[in-house]
Amino acid sequence: MSSQRTYFQSESPAWTRRSFLTRSGLGFGGLALGTMLARDGFGLESSWRPPTGLPHFPARAKSVIWIFLRGGLSHMESFDPKPALTQYSGKTFDETPFKGVNDPEKRKRVRVVVVNDANGQQRNKIYPLQIGSAPGGRSGIEVSDWFPHLRNCVDDLAIVRSMWTTDDNHGAQVQFHSGRHMLDVQEPTIGAWVNYGLGSLNDNLPQFINMGPRFFDKRDGRYLGPAYDAVPLVIDPREPLAYARPEGDTSSAEQQIQFDLVNKLNRLKATQYPGDQALDARIKSYELAYRMQMAVPEAVNTERETEETKKLYGLDQSETKAFGAQLLAARRFVERGVRFIQIQHGDGAAGAWDAHSGLKANHSKLSAQVDKPTAGLLQDLKRRGLLDETIVVFATEFGRTPGSQGADGRDHHPYGFSVWLAGGGIKGGVVHGATDELGFHAVEDAHYVTDIHATILHQLGLEGRKLEVPDRKRLDLDYGEVIKPILA
Repeated sequence: MSSQRTYFQSESPAWTRRSFLTRSGLGFGGLALGTMLARDGFGLESSWRPPTGLPHFPARAKSVIWIFLRGGLSHMESFDPKPALTQYSGKTFDETPFKGVNDPEKRKRVRVVVVNDANGQQRNKIYPLQIGSAPGGRSGIEVSDWFPHLRNCVDDLAIVRSMWTTDDNHGAQVQFHSGRHMLDVQEPTIGAWVNYGLGSLNDNLPQFINMGPRFFDKRDGRYLGPAYDAVPLVIDPREPLAYARPEGDTSSAEQQIQFDLVNKLNRLKATQYPGDQALDARIKSYELAYRMQMAVPEAVNTERETEETKKLYGLDQSETKAFGAQLLAARRFVERGVRFIQIQHGDGAAGAWDAHSGLKANHSKLSAQVDKPTAGLLQDLKRRGLLDETIVVFATEFGRTPGSQGADGRDHHPYGFSVWLAGGGIKGGVVHGATDELGFHAVEDAHYVTDIHATILHQLGLEGRKLEVPDRKRLDLDYGEVIKPILA
């Protein structure tokens, strides 16, 4: 039986102290208790222990805000403008100087999930840019007119224009988070590895949070255990977390009685097992889990923020209010010591950014929802001195094809696309890597998705290979390579 099969085994069918703690129905407190037990190694079937929770070397960052646009943002109409698309509009690739870009030999790295699917195909007729662009900031980096607020922040961004992945369909969303193609055995996600590798900065709050829609794999911890899955939250101070309150009509006083009973059991057992002092000492901190029921609603309640701050995130406008509230909550979570806040944008099974048709209307609408709030987040973090210790990531599962799908859409494009990072010891005002003139292939300093993971872990003071779990050998590709040119 694998020692990593579960972190939540009871010692016996009978009610023991540990089984009482893990099965007593303490609502969200029970989830936090499981996390703390797992972090301390209790419940494992062998003598192996998880990491200490300390960085492997001095860290440049403490937290990560991970913004993910579900469906596939067009890189050519966001952070890698390609005027050649307009110049050669309506022509096939073979009718341009770049006729070799669609060579099947250059597309071998992609693994097709659904053969002859209607989507995920290469489109041979070049589609012009649907929006203009302009240089921004002192760096003069070209950014689409769909992102004017982020263009004003470009001197804080490190734009990586040379990403690639291997899934031509929306399983690439899982792949960007875990590094594994959906046809492979799944690995823990980057948020789970951060949660696993680093100790808590605030035991009153979950250390890995997800806000926004998830329609594919919703598990993060995998073989690390469910204690390392993201905790799903919504922006509702009355009930931000499903099942946060105990089942039934349990009052705060009744919950306190439960915790008091646990402590009494510990004191009784201490006389029988004096060598169990480590667990007895640790149990004292489990009452912190009870306080999560107060800490989470307080963190998502933005009513005490100034009107100027709310406007900075776009809470005064209907199109930006929902996403802005999530990003403002993310800043508040960072202030309170949460390690990894994951915000996913774009509802629907595939993700709203999946513009197989009507790309101009689609991206115009969606970019207006995220541009101002994201720029507001960067500005707010910076003025509060938090950007230096917080990494902000702005990513998507793949780009979109240079060729047209139908009359006015673009298909999935895994061969070259863009993401950006900011803060946490990342250089600002730089572009790293490049795609070709049509935005087809990553041709300069190409990076697989796990290179983003490796860079994040490095800035947090973690070495990915030191987090490897016994009997769970990982591939070199799973670890990725640190993108050193974008480090300050």
